Amino acid sequence: MPIRLSSRNPHVSKDRLVDELVPPPRFAEVGFDSYRPDPDQPSQKEAVERLREFADGLHRPARRKGLFRRSAEPAGPAGVYLDGGYGVGKTHLLASLWHAAPGPKLFATFVELTHLVGALGFHDAVAALSSYTLVCVDEFELDDPGDTVLVSTLLRSLREEGVRLAATSNTLPGKLGEGRFATTDFMREIQGLADSFESVRIDGEDYRHRGLPTAPDAWPDDEVRRRAEAEGASLDDFATLAEHLARVHPSKYGALLDGVSLVCLEEVYPVSDQAVALRLVVLADRMYDRDLPVVASGASMDEMFAPELLEGGYRKKYYRAISRLDALAREGAGLEE
Repeated sequence: MPIRLSSRNPHVSKDRLVDELVPPPRFAEVGFDSYRPDPDQPSQKEAVERLREFADGLHRPARRKGLFRRSAEPAGPAGVYLDGGYGVGKTHLLASLWHAAPGPKLFATFVELTHLVGALGFHDAVAALSSYTLVCVDEFELDDPGDTVLVSTLLRSLREEGVRLAATSNTLPGKLGEGRFATTDFMREIQGLADSFESVRIDGEDYRHRGLPTAPDAWPDDEVRRRAEAEGASLDDFATLAEHLARVHPSKYGALLDGVSLVCLEEVYPVSDQAVALRLVVLADRMYDRDLPVVASGASMDEMFAPELLEGGYRKKYYRAISRLDALAREGAGLEE
C-alpha cells in the first residue's frame, strides 16, 4: 500500500527541529573549493576569500563577559551578508561557510527559522540557539514585514549572546527579475542589527530573465496509481492533502515525508487561496530539499498556483516553488526512461 501523507501527523521533538536545520542534501557536501568563481567576475573570488577569513575567525575562542557569557563584541564582524543576484552561488557559499565553521551551528531558510520560533516559542528558541557558534539564514524574506521583525528580533537576541550570523536575502516583490542587489533593503529591514553585518558582494549574471523551464505534462490518474505501487511511494488526492496541511504545523512538513522516495498526487488543480498556496510552497521546499520525484495527474506543476497569486506580493515564493516542482516532475518522468 502506498504511503498517505494526508493520514500523517508526525510528532517532532524540539531537539529534532533544531538538529535538522542543516544544509539540504544538495548542499550537504559543498565547500569553498567546490565553488567555481567566474573569471570575468572578480567579486566571486573575493567573496570566497572573505568568507574563508570569516570562517577562520570562528575557530578562535570568543572572549568572555563575566564568568559564563560570551562577549557580545567578538573580534571581526559579527555577521556577513552575501549580496548578489540570482544564480551566482549565494546558497553554495553560505553552506560552505556553515561546513567550515565549528559547531554547534545552524543553517535554515528564513521560513524554517520562523517555523522554529513558532513551534518552540520565542524565548525557548533563543535559549536553544544562544550557545551556537554560527547561525546561517538563507533567503531572508524582505517581503513579509511581520516575520521580518520576528526574525530580526531573534537574531538581535542571539547577537547579544555572541552568536555570529550569516545571511542571504531575496529581492523585494516589485523588483523581481531586475538583477539588482539588495544590501540597502536588507540593512533597513534588520533594523538594530545593520551595524553588525559586513556586506560581501557577489556579482554575476542574473539567470532569472530566462524564465521557468517547461513543466512536464500531467499523467493520467491510472498511471499515477500504478507508479504509486513502487516501494516508498506516497499517493494522495491533491485536495485532501492541501486540506490536511492546514492541520499540521509547517515545521513538521519534513517529517511528513519520512521514508518517502516518490510523491504521487491525483487531480492537481490551480490553487487560488493564499493560505493554502503558502503551505504548498513550504511542502514543495521540503520535497526539493529531499530531492523527491513527483508524479501527478490533473494540472501540470506550472499551473498549481492561480494567475492572480503569481501577480501578488508573494509571487517570488510561488515562482520558486514552480521551478522546484517542475524539476521534481522532470525527475519523476525520468524514472520511466
